[in-house]
Amino acid sequence: MYTLTGVSKTYTKRSGTVLAVRDVMLSIADGEWLAIQGRTGSGKTTLLQLLGAMHRPDSGVVSLGGQNLARLPEPELSGVRASTIGFVFQTFNLIPTLSAQENVEAALVPRKGKLPDAQRRERALAALDSLGLADRASHLPSELSGGQQQRVGIARALVKEPKVLLADEPTGNLDIDTRDEIMSLLETLWRERGLTLVLITHDSAIAARAERVATMRDGFLSVAFAPEERR
Repeated sequence: MYTLTGVSKTYTKRSGTVLAVRDVMLSIADGEWLAIQGRTGSGKTTLLQLLGAMHRPDSGVVSLGGQNLARLPEPELSGVRASTIGFVFQTFNLIPTLSAQENVEAALVPRKGKLPDAQRRERALAALDSLGLADRASHLPSELSGGQQQRVGIARALVKEPKVLLADEPTGNLDIDTRDEIMSLLETLWRERGLTLVLITHDSAIAARAERVATMRDGFLSVAFAPEERR
């Protein structure tokens, strides 16, 4: 699904230049679950943004399904984000003035070939129903628990029927019980839908659930390994 070759990304801040990702080499198979573990500031979120076509590398190649994302014009990159990649965020990133259903529908707006309103509503409701939230469709985010808000976020990612699901600390704002519930949900969705799942975490217990684990430190990605090899 992904091949990264010599990928680097630099940011310029007032304090100076920050090399967030350094010469990363990585392959991710179609249908694989990869966890990327590291401390805050290690570069793992920047790497996820490169995988998600949210940023372009300064050097190197990010290939998704044989396409070099660095060379695609912005309209085509937007199309990739709208149809191929689903995003799940630590802070949920729900629009506070929209209902759960409307938040999920919003993910379908950028799609090439605009869907009729009725079809968008139908797909949004189906996505919420599949995650046990049919009775919360009309609720605002402020009327939902943290776990319910993250389920809405996952429904928003899945309503596009993506091939790839990128999750950035998806349980970082949840208590332990809700964390385990969300992780079990993601694992079930990964198995049942054949998704390629890349999950960023600093939590070793979460990383250990993945098929492979890679570690980032100061922008460098270590050789990925299976959790059982680590123990």
